[in-house]
This record gives sequence, structure tokens and C-alpha cells, in this order.
Amino acid sequence: MSAGTSTTSGATRIARRNGRANAPRPTPGRGRRRFDLLPYALVTPLALFIVVLALVPAAITLVEAFFKAQPLDPPNSFVGLGNFVKLFQDDTIVSSVVNTAYYVVIGVVVSTVLGIVMAVTLQKPFVGRSVLIAVLILPWALPGVVEGIVWSGIWDSNTGLLNSVLSSLHLIDHYQVFLGQNRFVTILVIEIVQVWQMTPLSTLLVLAALQNIPGELYEAASIDGATGWKSFLQVTLPLARPGIAIAMVQAIIATLNVFDQPYVLNGAASTGASVTEQTYFVSFQNLDFGEGYALSLLITIATVVVSLAVVRLVYKPVEF
Repeated sequence: MSAGTSTTSGATRIARRNGRANAPRPTPGRGRRRFDLLPYALVTPLALFIVVLALVPAAITLVEAFFKAQPLDPPNSFVGLGNFVKLFQDDTIVSSVVNTAYYVVIGVVVSTVLGIVMAVTLQKPFVGRSVLIAVLILPWALPGVVEGIVWSGIWDSNTGLLNSVLSSLHLIDHYQVFLGQNRFVTILVIEIVQVWQMTPLSTLLVLAALQNIPGELYEAASIDGATGWKSFLQVTLPLARPGIAIAMVQAIIATLNVFDQPYVLNGAASTGASVTEQTYFVSFQNLDFGEGYALSLLITIATVVVSLAVVRLVYKPVEF
């Protein structure tokens, strides 16, 4: 081996040894992840708010539903399923359950169909589209009590706008009573008001799902000879199912828990009373909080069960 080669190899070994000597030594615990309190500090207020506002009342309802809780007839005592038995023996409660079933069927079907139609109409950009969407949100943004008061001016049997218009067109010879007499007519009239409120949100939810559908799919369908209606059935409707499912769930929650519109438009009349109205009447007019808790628990269970059933039937993940 030549001297030059030996010198080079020696220098290389010295450089490597010096590099190892100068390399930073690993410090103890450096590989462990440092615990950060900031995320927990940020989430804690919201978690406490949810616990205090939702979970604690839910737990109280779950427990008190099995107790006799009547302030005018103390003390409270455990009655098991007694409150539930009394509910199903009350004709007024049973009638309100049937009314609520009508509200759910009519409200969910009509608001979902209208939401799909309006979302498809708004899917493609056009002049004034943003203004139309902004106006569309207004009924959803209004409180239910305000809507009930506004629509009472339309349905009123003495000075209502609808009666005035029908009379002016000579379609009726005397003013009609729309609320309080016929059960189905009362429910239909009240549900028109609620559908007017729910449809904008259904439209926005379905429209959000439609915005995620690639335009290439419609182009491919057109190349394959699909008509507009066929493209809607084979492209739009299947790929919008997540948005439709969410829209149906929000409609189910709103109709199962409807209170404002029936109470403002129809008062305490049994022809259009909902289950949520009966919860108020039982608890705060009859002062039977045990039955009120039991009825609230049944409404919650019904809402969860029906919503999960709709999600399982309608919802389907979108895969492109």
C-alpha cells in the first residue's frame, strides 16, 4: 500500500472518530411525547357546557320517569312503569301520538321532496342565484313562534288572507274555519307552516351534497345517451343520498318535537296537539312531572330509533 493511501485512510478514520465524539448524545426522555394541557383546556368549557345543558337533564329525566313526582301530592315514590301505563291509558296522549305521526310523515316527505327539487334547481349557477339562496334561508331562520303568528294571519277564519282571496275569487260563499274543527285539515294546515320552515335547511343540505358530484359524471352519462331524468335517477339521486339522509333526520327531529306552530295556531285543542305539547300540558298544567318525564323519555327514544332507521335505509357513503 502506498504512503498516500495510508495517509488518506488515517485521515478518514480520524474524521469519523471526531464526528462520533462531537455527535450530540441522546438526552433521557427525549423520545417521549410531552403532555400538552392546552387542547384539554380549550375543550373543557364546551364539554362542561354539554354535560350541564344536555347530559344532566337527560339523566334526571331517565331516573324521574320511574317516580311519582307531583308537587301537590308529595312525597315522590318509585312507581316503576306506572307513569308509562298511565300515559297509554290517556286518550288525549294517544290522540297526540297519532297527530305527531301525521306530522312526521307529511313533514319529512314533503320537505325532503321539495328540498331535492329546489337543490337541483339551484345546482347550476345562474343570475341571482346567491340572492335567491339568501332569501331561501329566511323561513328557516325565523323562530317557530314568529312563524305561527305570521301564518295565523293567513289561516284566520275571520280576517285571514286566504279566506279574503278565496272570497274575492268567488270560490267560497262564506269564510271557512281551517283550524280546530277537522283533525286532518288542522294537521295539514299546521304542517304547511312547519314545512315552510324546514324546507330551506333540507335544500341547503341536499345542495351541499350535489356540489360534491363531479361534472364529468354528467358528461359521461350524456355521452352514454342518458336523458336529464335518467341522469337524475342514476347520478344525482344516488350520489346525493348522504345529504338527503341528513335532511330527513333533521326533519324527523323537528316534526317529532314540534311545539311552537301547533300551540300558536291551534292552542290546546286536541285536534292538532302534538306529543311535545302534551308534555307541557302534563308537566306544567297538570303538575304531574313523573308523567312528563316519562313522555319526554319516550319522545327521545322515538327520535333516536326513527333517525337511526332512516340513516340505515337512506344513507350510503359516496365513492367516485
